[in-house]
Amino acid sequence: MNKDLEQNYARTFSTAAGAMVLQHLRKITIERTLGPNATDAELRGIEAQRALVHQIENMIQRGK
Repeated sequence: MNKDLEQNYARTFSTAAGAMVLQHLRKITIERTLGPNATDAELRGIEAQRALVHQIENMIQRGK
């Protein structure tokens, strides 16, 4: 992966605004729970969103 790109992620999300955005993304994806009636499509959709947030967090860590 491009080190410059990783550093840009770290810089972007190290600001107060960036941290607030990342916390919001975590709240609506990783911290979200679906009920027992969730469909397969809903489960797949939220897992894809969670994977994206994890990817962002990994890029931030590598950029530090």
